[in-house]
Amino acid sequence: MDMRDHPQDESIPLPDVPLPDVPHADVWTGRATNRFQWLLALVGAACLALGVELAVESAWTSGVAPLVMSVVGCIAAGLLVLFGTLAFVHVDLKLDKESLEVRCGHIGLPRRRIPLAHVAGADFEPHVTPRHWGGWGYRWRPEKGTAVVVRKGEGVVLRLWDGHTFTITVDDAESAVRVIRERLRTGAAGPAR
Repeated sequence: MDMRDHPQDESIPLPDVPLPDVPHADVWTGRATNRFQWLLALVGAACLALGVELAVESAWTSGVAPLVMSVVGCIAAGLLVLFGTLAFVHVDLKLDKESLEVRCGHIGLPRRRIPLAHVAGADFEPHVTPRHWGGWGYRWRPEKGTAVVVRKGEGVVLRLWDGHTFTITVDDAESAVRVIRERLRTGAAGPAR
C-alpha cells in the first residue's frame, strides 16, 4: 500500500491508557538500529582502501591525470559511502519534559530538537518503510513531510503546529506516542508564539 493512500490522520489510534507501572521518568529514550548499514559501510571502506592502494602501489605508467582521478574518485566515493551510512546505523530518540531530540549515528549528526510546544499531536505508524521515503536517512518529501528512517517498521509521526509532520523510526513507538501525548496533555497546549 502506498503511503499516499494512507493519510496521516488515519494512523492507528492508541487507547488512552496509563503507561505501565513504571515511575514516571523525566526522560524517555528509544532507539532503532539497522545492521544492514554496516555492510554498506564496508563497501565504503573498500572503496577507500582501493584508492589508497592505487596511490601507493601504482607504477604511474598510465599517466598522472587518469591515476589522480582514479585515486581521488575512489577515496571520495569511499568517504561519502562510509560516513553517509555510518550516520544512519541507528537513530536515538530522547524525550524530556520540554522537547524531543533525534540524534543519528555514532556522532549524533544530523540532530534535530523539537520543543513540545511546537507539537500538535503524535501518532503511531506501524509501517514506516524506506521505500516510501526514497531510502534510508534524513528524508524530506513535500507531500509527506520530514523523516528519519533507519529501518522498516514502527515509528512515531509528530504533527507540528506549523502543519508539517516529522516521522521517526524507533522501537517501541507506541510507548513513545503515549509519553508524548501525556506530556502534551499535562504541558502547555497550543503553538509556541
